[in-house]
Amino acid sequence: MSMNSTVLTVIALSALVTVIPRILPFILVRNLRLPDAVMKWLSFVPVCILTALVIENMLIQEESSLTIDWPVLLILLPTAIIAYKFRSLSMTVVTGVLLMAIYRNIL
Repeated sequence: MSMNSTVLTVIALSALVTVIPRILPFILVRNLRLPDAVMKWLSFVPVCILTALVIENMLIQEESSLTIDWPVLLILLPTAIIAYKFRSLSMTVVTGVLLMAIYRNIL
């Protein structure tokens, strides 16, 4: 596949459109003192995102109902224990990924 200037332009502009919404908020508020209420609200964002990702993968949609993906739930339990015990997002994610990899590749 050959790359012409149009394809490269589309790739560059797509990268720019993707990066701007991620970087611009940090640039705009880096020298501002945000109110305590906003800082408290922002502290919940990582937990909400992680919860949404976990719940999405734990549920299976079948026609008009939702069912639980039991292997995922069984992997979630030790991962939740690690999260509670160590209070480390990195350790929690690594534990969950390793347990899922073991389940999918070995069991």
